[in-house]
Amino acid sequence: MEFLRSEHSDENMLFWQACKELKAEQRKAAIAEKTKQIYLDYISILSPKEVSIDATVRDTINSNMAMPTADIFDEAQAQIYALMHRDSYPRFLNSAIYQSLLQSLNAGNASQS
Repeated sequence: MEFLRSEHSDENMLFWQACKELKAEQRKAAIAEKTKQIYLDYISILSPKEVSIDATVRDTINSNMAMPTADIFDEAQAQIYALMHRDSYPRFLNSAIYQSLLQSLNAGNASQS
């Protein structure tokens, strides 16, 4: 998260996590409320934390908002995962944050030997 924040793309992980939490919800009223909040926070073009999804997926979500289900954001979540996998994650592996983490782990392992 620290790395994503530094890259101004933490909304991707926050959206992905919110979708995961939504899928665990069983109560219809809670699903409707969480769906609305996720939409306002990450899907709405007016959101400051808007995630980058294609227009077709956005249109499908817009069409399904009247009767939301826990899987309404599945396609968007998959697109964001793919984006992070091919874009953010490789940059993270080359970042100073990751290199520092590796050094800390290696130093900890060496001292335990």
